[in-house]
Amino acid sequence: MRTRIMIALAAAGMGGLMATTGCSFRENICAGGEYPAIAVGGQGGSACFPDGQEPTPPYVRYPEGKVPQHVDDEWDVYWRSHGIDENNNIIET
Repeated sequence: MRTRIMIALAAAGMGGLMATTGCSFRENICAGGEYPAIAVGGQGGSACFPDGQEPTPPYVRYPEGKVPQHVDDEWDVYWRSHGIDENNNIIET
C-alpha cells in the first residue's frame, strides 16, 4: 500500500513539474559552443558555426544586438522577413 502511495505522489510531482516547465522550454537556435550566422543575399537561411571560427561564405555574422538566440524569439522572427546584402546592409525580403 505504501508503495502505491509513493508511486502516486511521484507521478503527481512529475506531472506538476512538467506542467510548470513544459511551457517555458525554448529551443536554442544553435547548440552550445556555436553561434548563428546568416546567408548573404536575402535568400534567407542560417547556419551554426563553432565559437572562435569565422563563418564561411555565403554566411556572415548577424549584426551586433540582432542575433537570434531561441526559435521564435524577437530576432528569429525579424530575420524571417529581412536579410543581409553583399554590403552588410539589412534588406527586406
